[in-house]
Amino acid sequence: MATYKLSIPTMKCAGCVSAVEGALTAINNVSKVVVDLESKQATVESGADLDIVTLIAAVTDSGFPATAL
Repeated sequence: MATYKLSIPTMKCAGCVSAVEGALTAINNVSKVVVDLESKQATVESGADLDIVTLIAAVTDSGFPATAL
């Protein structure tokens, strides 16, 4: 299992968390997504190797710039 962490500094509310979770869970092979508003981070688990750029693009496309941690 692979684990990826993203920093998403512009999240400000539960709606933001929901949008980010939705964007990440829509990606094939993602098995678990945990988005923490307080730390402004997302943790993604996958049973297969994913390209971190794909995760960043999904979050960014949902309106929240992200970077890998």
